Amino acid sequence: MNELELKYGCNPNQKPSKIYMQDGKELPVTVLNGRPGYINFLDAFNSWQLVSELKAATGLPAAASFKHVSPAGAAVATELSETLKKIYFVDDLELSPIASAYAKARGADRMSSYGDWVALSDTCDKETALLLKREVSDGIIAPDYTEEALEILKSKRKGTYNVVKIDPSYVPDAIEHKQVYGITFEQGRNDLKIDEEMLKNIVTENKEFTDEAKRDLIIALITLKYTQSNSVCYAKDGQAIGVGAGQQSRIHCTRLAGNKADIWYLRQNPKVLALPFREDIRRPDRDNTIDVYISDDYEDVLADGIWEQFFTVKPEPLTREEKKAWLATFSGVSLGSDAFFPFGDNIERAKRSGVQYIAQPGGSIRDDNVIDTCNKYGMTMAFTGIRLFHH
Repeated sequence: MNELELKYGCNPNQKPSKIYMQDGKELPVTVLNGRPGYINFLDAFNSWQLVSELKAATGLPAAASFKHVSPAGAAVATELSETLKKIYFVDDLELSPIASAYAKARGADRMSSYGDWVALSDTCDKETALLLKREVSDGIIAPDYTEEALEILKSKRKGTYNVVKIDPSYVPDAIEHKQVYGITFEQGRNDLKIDEEMLKNIVTENKEFTDEAKRDLIIALITLKYTQSNSVCYAKDGQAIGVGAGQQSRIHCTRLAGNKADIWYLRQNPKVLALPFREDIRRPDRDNTIDVYISDDYEDVLADGIWEQFFTVKPEPLTREEKKAWLATFSGVSLGSDAFFPFGDNIERAKRSGVQYIAQPGGSIRDDNVIDTCNKYGMTMAFTGIRLFHH
């Protein structure tokens, strides 16, 4: 099959719509269940490239959670602490390596991952399917599925859940095309290999990259390769913990991603872990409520009477002073940027979210200012020399 008709394009009024291969070639994907749409396949093909490259670069099973052609989260399989299992709401599940990778990818930014597209580098097993069964998600792409996993996924969303199998041996043409306003654009496919070689040009006084930092910087850079630009990614513990995508200003990317990283870390605060939720609270409502609890608007939003919809007893607020003190313990975070930092203000903001290690292209006329700011905080920064714009 070299053509697949879709329900509609980006929007319902954009018809007809299809994906197809030129020159009679076979599509490298098979739809095993559901009817994926135009945006679903954009997410599927971008996320598949991301997890494939993460697996190739680290040797570990990888997963991504995609929304609107950018990753909400991406991760490789590492051992999850009991705290992370709890904040990802998987402490009651048995997790395989690929299930752990997806739990991390989805758990980093659960608000953004609501209704996501899932990508797995490895075969989807029963453990991953059971995790997915109870989450709100649009579909999944993987190189294969166990029989048990496929049956579980086919029962999801009243039998309409989108399940796509991709041929892992597929290699796209070296030249790619797209049309905008009836005009065809052509370019060489971005087949840049991202690995530790990119981290050798260390320009700061501190020259130390730990093995974990190298891994996390590679995860950040590969994630950025498939994130709508401008983009910045914070990473820790083998996963992206904050992605700032599609901003016109780089400092806004850094702030957006940093705020998400802060929320990820604040969710690990003992007060948040101990929130007395009612047993009948839906998972999305619980996630939203946690973000409200962490915010400065908690007392206004959860006023007397409203809190009873979510909690068995009204919890004490997490004060600004407590949040500040908790975030002051945030450390060991890695940060990647898809283009150079033009000012030191990006480093100042990154420092507030525990960033110690940075990889960025370099090449700004103010590189000296950026390097000096890193040196002020004892950070390690490498210039990769490579821009990673994605549009």
